[in-house]
Amino acid sequence: MRRRAADFRRPVRRRFSNVFWLTLCGLAVLLFILVLSRESGPGSRPPMSKRAYRQERIMEGLNITDEMLSPNSVTRQLSDQISLAKAFVVIAKESNNLQFAWELSAQIRNSQILLSNAAIRRTPLTLRESETAIRDMALLLYQAQQLHYDSATMIMRLKAKIQSLEEQMNSVSEKSSKYGQIAAEEVPKGLYCLGLRLTNEWFKNANLQRKPRDRKHMEMKLKDNSLYHFCVFSDNILATSVVVNSTATNSKYPDKVVFHVVTDEVNYPPMKAWFSLNSFKGVTVEVQKIENFSWLNASYVPVLKQLQDSDTKNYYFSGNLDNGQTPIKFRNPKYLSMLNHLRFYIPEVFPALKKVVFLDDDVVVHKDLSGLFSIDLNGNVNGAVETCMETFHRYHKYLNYSHPLIRSHFDPDACGWAFGMNVFDLVEWRKRNVTGIYHYWQEKNVDRTLWKLGTLPPGLLTFYGLTEALNPNWHVLGLGYTNVDSQMLEKGAVLHFNGNSKPWLKIGMEKYKALWEKYVDYTHPLLQQCNFH
Repeated sequence: MRRRAADFRRPVRRRFSNVFWLTLCGLAVLLFILVLSRESGPGSRPPMSKRAYRQERIMEGLNITDEMLSPNSVTRQLSDQISLAKAFVVIAKESNNLQFAWELSAQIRNSQILLSNAAIRRTPLTLRESETAIRDMALLLYQAQQLHYDSATMIMRLKAKIQSLEEQMNSVSEKSSKYGQIAAEEVPKGLYCLGLRLTNEWFKNANLQRKPRDRKHMEMKLKDNSLYHFCVFSDNILATSVVVNSTATNSKYPDKVVFHVVTDEVNYPPMKAWFSLNSFKGVTVEVQKIENFSWLNASYVPVLKQLQDSDTKNYYFSGNLDNGQTPIKFRNPKYLSMLNHLRFYIPEVFPALKKVVFLDDDVVVHKDLSGLFSIDLNGNVNGAVETCMETFHRYHKYLNYSHPLIRSHFDPDACGWAFGMNVFDLVEWRKRNVTGIYHYWQEKNVDRTLWKLGTLPPGLLTFYGLTEALNPNWHVLGLGYTNVDSQMLEKGAVLHFNGNSKPWLKIGMEKYKALWEKYVDYTHPLLQQCNFH
């Protein structure tokens, strides 16, 4: 077939281009509809409203008005001037420029009156009404700068002031510590009077010195391990009496309670007389004096050996060794008292006993303590309440961990515990030679480089790995120096007035004194004669 000439051929349809443009237009229309729907939809507005809400809350919290947010705010300018002027007033007074300080204070009051009037009428300040105040304040601030009351000078003077206040605070704190320590060591007149009258009674009344008729029965009870044995080492008659009386009052079986009291030779007659004259619900009380323990001598006891050293005497009794740099509480001679260290010799003081509860003389018993004697110590020697809370009262708080001997033997984060109410398994004590461990560490500390204060640090070393943690309710501490939770007081079995504020002193904490005084019979003739009330 013959093909047509080019001029007579049918034109070809361009389908592809038409479809392309129609599709493109449709997409554009859909995109336009989608944009419109997003702008008019409910989800587009909340972010803006939330942001506006947050701005409103911030403005409300900072007490900022719309006018103050303006870059030309007169109110904000006045407020800034007042803040700066107040700082300059302080510096002017420190520099003894009282006239200038008065002028600044007067101008501050003028500016504050303007701001107050504007707030009352609820209209912004105008430049016209505040122009004079702003100008006058600006002149005073410029004058302050000419007087070198600039920021650098202010910082330097404030630093000097802070340093001066810190020095004053340290001085006052040191004096307070010294006076508090002196007050804590003072023997109140009433206690001194009671000791004298009881001593007189002891030597005047021959019946008190006679051995009781039931001496044999009493001696059997002192060695009977089926009974509840408590020991107190003290020279304070009234405090020891409160410990015994509170234990007897709250005991379910007071006739099974035996108290072993050890005191010194001076206080033995009045202590013996007091417990001979008074009865405590059937509780057995034995009083001994420490001088009767012949084995307690300088050849055996490191503390007594240290007392013979001249440097030790100077350190504890005069403070001349270090020119008085050591705080007074570290030089308290009571820490070398054998009554204080006798707790490390309990198995030798009571050779017939297997278990004993040690009580300090500054505790008051609030619950029955018979449950302590049935506690399983799991092969440990010492049952005590732990006192560590987070980083407080851990070993590193009591011991010198810069010393290699301490660092190599003890975990610095080991939990501390408290003396004052402790259950001692004397069978395990003897088996493990705990007193020998105590002697070792006491001799190593002759130069006071391992620890400085008290009997607790050597106790932590001696009973390391030999202490069983007890329920905290058995022993509540802090009544002599801090606030104690009321629920802990209610649940506590033994309440401990550790600290300087002992309940028999004038400096005792008043809100806790009643817990102790309820076990003092103020109607007793001897107490009335000595003005106890």
